[in-house]
Amino acid sequence: MPLPPPNIKRKHVHTRTITCKGFERTDGTWEVEGWITDVKTYGVDSSERIHVPAGEPMHGMGMRLTVDDNLQVSDVIAIQDYSPYRICHTITPNFRKLIGLSLKKGFRKSVRKLLGGTKGCVHLVDILGPMATTLFQSQTKQRSKQFEKARSLGEQLKPPVLNTCHAWSSNSSVVKKSFPDFYTGK
Repeated sequence: MPLPPPNIKRKHVHTRTITCKGFERTDGTWEVEGWITDVKTYGVDSSERIHVPAGEPMHGMGMRLTVDDNLQVSDVIAIQDYSPYRICHTITPNFRKLIGLSLKKGFRKSVRKLLGGTKGCVHLVDILGPMATTLFQSQTKQRSKQFEKARSLGEQLKPPVLNTCHAWSSNSSVVKKSFPDFYTGK
């Protein structure tokens, strides 16, 4: 369902596109790639790029994270194809500081501590959140199999999705149908 039409006339001036893709590797690890692009509908003068024409990216930056089944980062590659200043790309090696971090709870806080402000690039930091959730979605099938296997062996594991959103609330009809043992509603 599309958004309803706006009730006030407006003019399109900027498009930010964030694209993330998850991959299962043949060596048993995972990769997630994220890309951010900013394009304006008008030209912009930059002190270092002289002039960025309308429709040409002001920002075009990407990153690849390699992680294991436990969501621990083992490799990072960050690049900047388009940026407003020549100095921008010199910060990309700092993103190797992500190696060793876990994408589990506290990841975003750790990222801000390591790469926030002048220690990183706000655009590359911004795509890490969507990249983490893309990786989580990429591993759904595998995690579901592991969960079902453990339950079939008699383990009473709490479903990992329980209480993560409205639909998976312990008192929702979804939980009542999918995991009746964990349903708390009436």
